[in-house]
Amino acid sequence: MTVLIERARNAAGLLAAFNDAGVLALADVHVADRVARLGGEPDETVRLAVALTVRALRLGSVCVELATARRTTTSEEEVDLSTLPWPEPPAWRAACDRSPIVAAAGESGRPLRLVRGLLYLDRYWREEELVRRQLQQRAAAPPPPVDLTQLRTDLGRLFEPGGEKQRLAAAVSALRRVTVLAGGPGTGKTTTIARLLAVLCAQPGEPPRIALAAPTGKAAARLEEAVRSSGVPLPDLRASTLHRLLGRRPGSRTRFKHHAAHRLPYDVVVVDETSMVSLTLMARLIEAVRPDARLILVGDPDQLASVEAGAVLGDIVAAKGEPSPALAAALAGVGETGEVVNGVVTLDRVWRFGGDIARLATAVRAGDDDAVVALLRSGSGEVEFVESAAVSGLRTEVVEALATVAEAASGGDAVAALHALEQHRLLCAHRRGPYGVTRWTAEIESWLPADRLTDLSPGRPLLITANDYDAGLYNGDTGVVIQTPDGLRAAFARGGEVMLIPPSRLSEAQPLYAMTVHRSQGSQFDRVSLVLPPATSPLLTRELFYTAVTRARTGLRILGTEDAVRAAVTRPIARASGLRDTLTERART
Repeated sequence: MTVLIERARNAAGLLAAFNDAGVLALADVHVADRVARLGGEPDETVRLAVALTVRALRLGSVCVELATARRTTTSEEEVDLSTLPWPEPPAWRAACDRSPIVAAAGESGRPLRLVRGLLYLDRYWREEELVRRQLQQRAAAPPPPVDLTQLRTDLGRLFEPGGEKQRLAAAVSALRRVTVLAGGPGTGKTTTIARLLAVLCAQPGEPPRIALAAPTGKAAARLEEAVRSSGVPLPDLRASTLHRLLGRRPGSRTRFKHHAAHRLPYDVVVVDETSMVSLTLMARLIEAVRPDARLILVGDPDQLASVEAGAVLGDIVAAKGEPSPALAAALAGVGETGEVVNGVVTLDRVWRFGGDIARLATAVRAGDDDAVVALLRSGSGEVEFVESAAVSGLRTEVVEALATVAEAASGGDAVAALHALEQHRLLCAHRRGPYGVTRWTAEIESWLPADRLTDLSPGRPLLITANDYDAGLYNGDTGVVIQTPDGLRAAFARGGEVMLIPPSRLSEAQPLYAMTVHRSQGSQFDRVSLVLPPATSPLLTRELFYTAVTRARTGLRILGTEDAVRAAVTRPIARASGLRDTLTERART
């Protein structure tokens, strides 16, 4: 694969060498050079460290570990970088320690910070510290007042046998200020949310004010719909995006109306799909939640993390610790057993799907590429492995599914059209290129009749690509054009209801024939077809493969090579962060 490298014209020394090798991008070099010049730092090893820190943020980490920095990747593939002039770690760390642009413990006013061998841009260190400190302080605070007799009664009333982990999560959410509910698709997370909210609402006193939120509009809509359809009597709850919950400020992506000096007015805040929440957004959320409120973080730590820096959910779930004796005693008082560390309860029983899809997901999560390949080659009716260029099966399924959508849309049945749209989804790792969404969108359009390809054709599937707060649409929303007595309308699902919007009001929409795996997070489809890029693609990771596999309820088709499958399963994303190692440390000043 040819790699296009943007070379920094005035770079010299280490920065030039690492830029030429494809390790550093143009922006990494320019930022490092500018920061070093302004701070009076002549040491080129420190400049390299700054550039690698900027690069790490671009790739999702919040810092760079100097001791292991040489185990990095180029922009396209893993390569042997041993020939590059890497500084020796002890001398490198010492140079950064004494640098005028790097702050040490207790210092401030410098653009970077070195802590335990991890080099941060100062802003991200402060955000990580804020999240750590808030989580520790809330864990150490006196537990919320709870009627234990009522709690025990409601746990027995609302949870059926077999749901011990779900019942435990509800008990922890009543007895602790921060709860993490982890688990893969189909493990009953949203059912647990509804029932634990019912447990909290049944406590004596005024009913709690509850906020439901998620990182994207699509995920928020699915959370609201799942809670509403749970059959559990609850107040009329609406879900929103986290940005909308916090109160967006025009022109700013990181500052909101609600913050530490103007807290959210809720007693319980539930955040679904927390794996997609970046470090910056988590810092803004947790400082805006009142100290006496309950915060419930829900998600799957094995899925793809935020496209921005940080993997907070994964860090919290992976953090070591010991069960709290006080919490253990309180849980025993309401008949609950099980060790709970850092407020994390992981649901591990799959309710929604089983068979080979569940076994495949388990093997992917375990990094067992032999088991994954064996399952794909087993000839199962649930899982199909297409290693050739033949796409006849995919074409038949896509055309039939879209025909069902078009038939319902032409008849004005928005509910049926939207349901049919979820029957099958083609997922890609890339947006562009021969394995990307753009190419496959063009391919599918070539399979369809010409009268179904205009923007105003009934049955035209739509993907919203930017938030439109006036129209109530959010990036990632999916819908379909339908025929109504009032003319053509774009139909979108909203919490079990249908929202109809004139197509002329859709400012940022594109045809939905394929989508990236990233955009599919928070969604489920009856059947999924996944196009794998070559094994050398840097986007091909265990988290991406697992996320795609677990979007499917009843059927999965993998199009790619065995090498690509093995590369994905054995290549976990490694996001550098100090959070998981410091969550159980004593709070520092």
